[in-house]
Amino acid sequence: MPLPRRSLLVAALSTVSPWLHAAETALRVEGRLFERRVRLGGTDLLLNGTGVRAVAWFKGYVAALYLSERAATPAEVLATPGPKRLQMVMLHDAPAAEFVKAFHKGVKRNATAQELPRLEGRMQRFAALVAALGTVREGDVVNLDFEPDRGLAFTVNGKLPVELIAGEDFYAALLRAFIGDKPYDKKLKAGLLGLAP
Repeated sequence: MPLPRRSLLVAALSTVSPWLHAAETALRVEGRLFERRVRLGGTDLLLNGTGVRAVAWFKGYVAALYLSERAATPAEVLATPGPKRLQMVMLHDAPAAEFVKAFHKGVKRNATAQELPRLEGRMQRFAALVAALGTVREGDVVNLDFEPDRGLAFTVNGKLPVELIAGEDFYAALLRAFIGDKPYDKKLKAGLLGLAP
């Protein structure tokens, strides 16, 4: 027995509705979806911006910055209170050792001579956590989460970290590698600050 026209309409809408909801709440970049809002440490964070880390034609990963309020300058990002998240989704497999080298280079280029000695021990611990991965795979989701009362949590695909790294100064040093005066990638910086065209 055929369904009444109203029932057909309801059935059609129930199929389309979840797709429309996902389209409203997520942003697609390079085929990867980023939620417009996430919750971290009991705080709702907003998607501030996204960008792609690229060298010439090669695209390594897509990154997204989440903050408790919008920020359009590095100073505003660093001054934003509460939790923060920098998320990277891999577009290709890559040796973790490459991230360790980039991390050291990015932090050192954007930190002062006075800051570096205070960061060195934590830089080594963070580098060891990254290196232990061996390889990051295409599709892996890497989160660098900061909560003021806990510190930096480095997670891959949601796996809980074995170690937290304390200090807002350390997380700021990490962020400056992405959005500081000498960032990894100027287009990526603009994207994370929500300034990309």
